[in-house]
Amino acid sequence: MHAITEAVRRIVFAVVAAFLVAGFAASTPARAQAGNGGYNVDEVINTGHKFFGTTSGSLAQVVEQAFQRFGLPNGYILGEEAAGAFFGGLRFGEGTLFTKNAGEHRIFWQGPSLGFDVGGDGARTMMLVYDLPSVEAVYGRFGGVSGSAYLVGGLGMTVLVRDNIVLVPIKTGVGARLGVNLGYLKLTPMPTWNPF
Repeated sequence: MHAITEAVRRIVFAVVAAFLVAGFAASTPARAQAGNGGYNVDEVINTGHKFFGTTSGSLAQVVEQAFQRFGLPNGYILGEEAAGAFFGGLRFGEGTLFTKNAGEHRIFWQGPSLGFDVGGDGARTMMLVYDLPSVEAVYGRFGGVSGSAYLVGGLGMTVLVRDNIVLVPIKTGVGARLGVNLGYLKLTPMPTWNPF
């Protein structure tokens, strides 16, 4: 049983790594947004440590990787979500969008997924938001590939894109989850039970 679990884990990690590499290679070059009211790496890491309640180096590594690829975010979302899947899955979350130029705004997200994905988790989520021209532009569907592999807790990063806006969800969760899936997140100004 341990050998099967280990083999599945290796396959999932290989598939997730391949999709992430392909996604990073196809995305546009990083743009410096300091002049547009962007957040620097220290601000985001300090906020993340306070929000996640941790001072581990793994959060800093994940945030620095996002900054190296995409530059300075001009917004971020802090919130919580719950998700579950048995090949098809759903996730629901809520939080607050923070921007330097447009203030704070309540935000909700939900979305379906389909793939080799089994389990459930609850997570605290920080989403870095890049190239956001206005608060209203964040509402809508963002597609991408997601992967999970943990039995008690974990820290992970994915990349979701729509038009020129990039969302980088960073989550730390508790639960039992293993898999890789395709799906999207729909961000809305009001809560809804409809993930589509």
